[in-house]
Amino acid sequence: PETLERVWNSMQQVMKEGALDSATKELIYVAVSMTNSCEYCTRSHTVAAKKKGATDEMIKEMIDVVGMANQNNKLVEAYQVEVDDIYK
Repeated sequence: PETLERVWNSMQQVMKEGALDSATKELIYVAVSMTNSCEYCTRSHTVAAKKKGATDEMIKEMIDVVGMANQNNKLVEAYQVEVDDIYK
């Protein structure tokens, strides 16, 4: 369908080399897909990241960062921590 074609074309543009290298973009995609619980995208973009040079160690470290960020995001929201003025 037309929507999938549009999405595919957009993804090809966004995921190509730019200010961020393509392996980094794939790792970001995996991180977001993990957080959104999309098994298909997590698996396919992990394979793509490896093809573009990401190592198993890089992927494991990225998973640790995602886990830490998700944990801290939930704690900060639950405790209703206000944003410091220096970050506004």
